[in-house]
Amino acid sequence: MAEMIEYARPDGAHAPGYYSAPAHADGLPGVVLLEEWWGVTDHIKHTADTLAAAGFRVLVPDLYRGRVAAVGDEANHLMQGLDFGDAANQDTRGAVQYLKATGSKKVGVIGFCMGGALTFLAAMYVPEADAAVAFYGVPPPEAGDPGSIKIPLQGHWATHDEFFPISRIDDIEARLKEAHVPHDFYRYDAKHAFHNPNEPGNAGLGNYNKELGDLAWHRSVDFLTSHLS
Repeated sequence: MAEMIEYARPDGAHAPGYYSAPAHADGLPGVVLLEEWWGVTDHIKHTADTLAAAGFRVLVPDLYRGRVAAVGDEANHLMQGLDFGDAANQDTRGAVQYLKATGSKKVGVIGFCMGGALTFLAAMYVPEADAAVAFYGVPPPEAGDPGSIKIPLQGHWATHDEFFPISRIDDIEARLKEAHVPHDFYRYDAKHAFHNPNEPGNAGLGNYNKELGDLAWHRSVDFLTSHLS
């Protein structure tokens, strides 16, 4: 089952989202999936459907409210117009709360690129989240202290990422270790967006590596299954 729904945010407003779940979803764990800077694309919907087929109730907040970028400049414009604090504390937290209120005892968060950065914010600021998986993206240092994270965290990083330098990941992991945050970080000999199979020609695309993308995905599903079941 897959459909667009509306759910309540903590501030009482409503937000749209793409919901995907198996036919018999009662009691299954939930996952909030956070989009890349392109928006809720067919690829993101397919990723949500794939995760649902693995045994999760999945909700993708539509952070751009129906807009989807076709080229890198447009995606950058949409991302720059996004209030990241609102996206994390309202849209993402509301999605986690919705999944818990409708039957999931535990809910994780997973995000890619821009959504990876938002996943870190959710791990820091959404108290209802139970686990988090970030692909590629991290927030700037002023967004908060990763050492404050209390939930299990998994990260997938490209060592040749032109958007999120691996040195930044090294700094974050050092802080996580210092604060004894439970985490598993994996580094891949790849470039940004190595999990996204879309065609080359747009910023951040064309770097797909099926072997490494599949490996990172299986690790993510195993991690979420372990911590949310």
